[in-house]
Amino acid sequence: MDKVVEIENLSYSYPDGQQALYGINLAVGLDETVALIGPNGAGKSTLLLHLNGIMRSDGTVRILGIPLEDKNLKWVRSKVGLVFQDPDDQLFMPTVFDDVAFGPINMGYAEEEVRGRVSKALQWVGMNGYEKRSPHHLSIGEKKRISIATILSMRPEILVIDEPTANLDPRAKWELVKLVKGLPMTKIVASHDLEMVAALCERTIILDEGKIVADDATLNIMSNIDLLERHGLAPASPIIEHQA
Repeated sequence: MDKVVEIENLSYSYPDGQQALYGINLAVGLDETVALIGPNGAGKSTLLLHLNGIMRSDGTVRILGIPLEDKNLKWVRSKVGLVFQDPDDQLFMPTVFDDVAFGPINMGYAEEEVRGRVSKALQWVGMNGYEKRSPHHLSIGEKKRISIATILSMRPEILVIDEPTANLDPRAKWELVKLVKGLPMTKIVASHDLEMVAALCERTIILDEGKIVADDATLNIMSNIDLLERHGLAPASPIIEHQA
């Protein structure tokens, strides 16, 4: 397996002294789609923020074999795209075009290349024609798509998404699952939505109290109701994979 993400002995404590992660060891292979699940406060978002250096702490993080260090930070962030749970944390420009163009412009690309990247990213997420729209007047589902496009315009090799289906109605949820499923890159998805995880991810990791407590094929994880119950994740009904 070609490893694109490698984490060794990663621990993290918040400034108030509360420890959020304990000795995390994890590897993600090329083109894998991996789910990170666990109860609130398990450390999922904290772990994701270490993947492109927003948070830094003890331990080693390697992206495509390169250690995450100050001298490599810009390069790592060009390879690891992070989509936040709340799209309003990602969308801050007056138009959709400006938001999606922001990353490529800051990467130093010429105007023609920027326009091409914006067009391709919007095509990927099914939002062609929205370039002049204000992102703040879009639906939550549309905002989620645009926030993904802001990352895709930078052509990352690894896409990291925090709670992609949060606050979406069922139709928008399955449209987003289909979208993410079709993206040609390694994907790491943190979520409470076990139905979405079952449909999207072939591998699932359970994180609880800052520790990895299970790492297995999604089918095995989802069929182990006792394991899910022990970590506050038991589904209300049997999970049937949705063919998105």
